[in-house]
Amino acid sequence: MSDMRFALSAEPFVSLATFRKNGREVRTPVWFAELDAKYYCFSAGQAGKVKRINNNGRARLAACALRGDVHGEWIDVTARIIDDAALIADVYAALRRKYGWQMVLTDFFAQLTGRYQRRAVLQLATDPSD
Repeated sequence: MSDMRFALSAEPFVSLATFRKNGREVRTPVWFAELDAKYYCFSAGQAGKVKRINNNGRARLAACALRGDVHGEWIDVTARIIDDAALIADVYAALRRKYGWQMVLTDFFAQLTGRYQRRAVLQLATDPSD
């Protein structure tokens, strides 16, 4: 698993697969960062993936291209929305380190439009006990 984690962390995007109540998988390419052996991403707070994670924390990750074309192996994760302000700040710092000016620009426009405050930060843990 450590080799898989290292390879996944080097990728610019992952496909986040969440599951509907009927069990159907929904895939979305997302930016992500690794922090303390867990993966994190953010989303609009009312996005479908956030609602699906609230209903069922089961998810999968795989390396993908910008448009979501998967080119890596899937790994199972447990997803949850985090609300710890200090952890959220650390997650955003990790995302800024990884994506640089792209993340800074994304945050700037999200703050201008009011979307920043409505974001959800998602934790994606490979160990179900996390």
